[in-house]
Amino acid sequence: MIDRVEILVKAGDGGNGAISFRREKFVPYGGPDGGDGGNGGNVIIKADPAVTSLRKYQYRKLYRAGVGQQGGGGRKHGRNGNDMILPVPPGTLVTNKTTLPDSELIFDLKEAGEQAVVAGGGRGGKGNVHFASSTQQAPRIAQRGEPGEEGAIILEMRLIADVGIIGYPNAGKSTLLAKASAARPKIASYPFTTLEPILGAVEVGRQDFILAEIPGLIEDAHLGRGLGHEFLRHSLRTKLLLHLIEGSHESPVEDMIKVNNELALYDSALAQKPQLVAVNKVDLPQVAARQPEVAESFRQAGIEVFFVSAATGQGINELMAAVAEKLRQVEKSQPALEEGPRKVFRPQPRDRGTRVSKEGETFVIQAPELERIVAMRGVTESELSAQLRRLLSRAGIARELEKAGIKAGDRVRCGTVEWEW
Repeated sequence: MIDRVEILVKAGDGGNGAISFRREKFVPYGGPDGGDGGNGGNVIIKADPAVTSLRKYQYRKLYRAGVGQQGGGGRKHGRNGNDMILPVPPGTLVTNKTTLPDSELIFDLKEAGEQAVVAGGGRGGKGNVHFASSTQQAPRIAQRGEPGEEGAIILEMRLIADVGIIGYPNAGKSTLLAKASAARPKIASYPFTTLEPILGAVEVGRQDFILAEIPGLIEDAHLGRGLGHEFLRHSLRTKLLLHLIEGSHESPVEDMIKVNNELALYDSALAQKPQLVAVNKVDLPQVAARQPEVAESFRQAGIEVFFVSAATGQGINELMAAVAEKLRQVEKSQPALEEGPRKVFRPQPRDRGTRVSKEGETFVIQAPELERIVAMRGVTESELSAQLRRLLSRAGIARELEKAGIKAGDRVRCGTVEWEW
């Protein structure tokens, strides 16, 4: 199962605004009519119940949304870019990859149909019609489209199940799941038979719940040994853990303690989840003979234990009834036990502030809205300077330049446009 991938997303750039003038017979003084560019498309992650894994994202790493089209004459607005919608299984965490050890959670897509915008499309540039005024009736400037957001995100799938079966390899988890539900996991006598989590639906009277088998854990699983490190994340969403222990092992209580230690070392929230404990394989004579001894060891540890045989079905109905009852209690008394509070990344608006600095003999204006200004081909420097002065004055930048000591004849640069003051 592919349940964790890293991909790159790039939203669409906005289309450029148009520089155009109305030229029509019998219509004097047509004036500017350049339309705005279209907005770039967004990259959207959407929970889709028809998707069961993240396999489709394993090989293709870059996903781009559509770009906005350029505006046209006659105040025609450019077409907006198409959104890129990436379907993922419900229960997928979307995190923003950072240089820090902990990534920032953007969204938790638990329910089918939920979606999150992970890269916003750039806004389309304004056409020259927006720059007309009573003193500047033929503006020959417009705006470039805004670049779309881009970045690396991590998609991490976590199965949504009510109860997770945990335990050492060959404890009989697959057999128990097959006996209690309609699931048909692979069953064999060797360790690590199950290579991915498997879900099954269980009905107890009028109550039903989802049971998930979490592949076998071993000591130091939290460090990456065995399969536990890969799939422990799936147990984070469960409300209840069913700890299955092989009765033929020398010390079943010690096995339970070791597995619980691995859970706590992987994530402290797992150690806080309620558990039911079941000892399996009581159909074997050597296990049946030790049942009173094993029961006493658990009683001394203050733990209620169930004895079952997943192979023959002995005690399975009673165990599932206890699981259903415990699940009802958990849902009533501790509805928020699923996961502890997580840091959620809230994208901040793009910086709209303006700054004036000096590089050598040139004054540099940093203003996101003005840096995208482009001039019509053939515009002289004096014409461009006159058209930009009004914009700078309206934005309060002219005053900042004067405070910085600008004088007539000095060079000014904003984005790719440079002119003489």
